Parts: sequence; structure tokens; C-alpha cells
Amino acid sequence: MIPLARRIYETEIRVLSHAQPLLLLALRLYWGYQFFLTGRGKLLNIERTAAFFESLDIPLPLLNAYMAGTTECFCGLLLLIGLGVRITTIPLIITMLVAYVTAHNQELAALLSDPDVFVTAPPFLFLLASVIVLVFGPGWISADGFIQKFVLERKAVSSTTSGNAHPAGASTARH
Repeated sequence: MIPLARRIYETEIRVLSHAQPLLLLALRLYWGYQFFLTGRGKLLNIERTAAFFESLDIPLPLLNAYMAGTTECFCGLLLLIGLGVRITTIPLIITMLVAYVTAHNQELAALLSDPDVFVTAPPFLFLLASVIVLVFGPGWISADGFIQKFVLERKAVSSTTSGNAHPAGASTARH
């Protein structure tokens, strides 16, 4: 009975491991596009966005409207294609945290007392998707995955075949 359970468990892990890149792709495509649309909306309606930011007592509302819109729009596109996502998710996470602190501070205050209120706030799913991609990376179905597989690995192979690679710990200094 135990060997059968072990085989089932190992098969489950193997199958689910293959699903991870697909999940990361779906997250990146959906939420990257949503970030892009949200940022583009802010930039196309910059005066309205700045007025909203001013109503929240955000300093330099026009500048911050441009920063938020640009961050969401361009980092969203990078997230969508999977390029530099471990870097580009950081400004997206910061933008969502700022959204909680400024526009959704009541939902933020409910984090411990009423978590349902916190997780139903508009920034939550954007924040969650960004954190997941930050932690797990873009997956191999991405521009980063392509660069890793076809550019960096090819460069490593060419350097080892040309004799440029040195064994670990070997000195490259000439005496």
C-alpha cells in the first residue's frame, strides 16, 4: 500500500511540476495585460488621474500620476512578455502597496481584523500576481526563459568548447 501511495505522490509531483510554467504564463499574460491597460488608462486620462491623486492628498499628484501610469503600463508589458520580470515586478509591487496605503487604506487596516475586506480590494490580485511571479520567476515560456536557454546556455557551451572555461578553483594568473 505504501509503495503505491509513494508512486502516486511522485507522479503527482512530476505532473504538477510540468504545469508550473503554464500557470506562470497564464498569470503573466493576464495580469501583465491588466497592468498595461490600467497604466494606459491613467496615462490617457492623466488630468483625471492627477485630480484623483490630489483628492487623496498624494504630493505632486501630476508627477505621481505619470509615475504610476508609466510603471503599470511599461512594467505590465514587460511582465506580459516575460522580460526582466524579477526586476519589473518590484515597482509593480511597490505601486500596489502605495495604492493600498493611499486609496485603499481602510482595506489595508482590515488586514488582520477582517482579511476578507483586504483581499477583495482592487490592488490585491495585482499584488498577489506580482509577488508570485517575483518569487517563482517567469517560467521557461517567456523572453527571460528564451534568453536563458538559447543565449546564456549557448554562450556557456561556446566558451567551454573554445577552451576559455577554467575548472573551479583553477588559477587564471600567468606566472
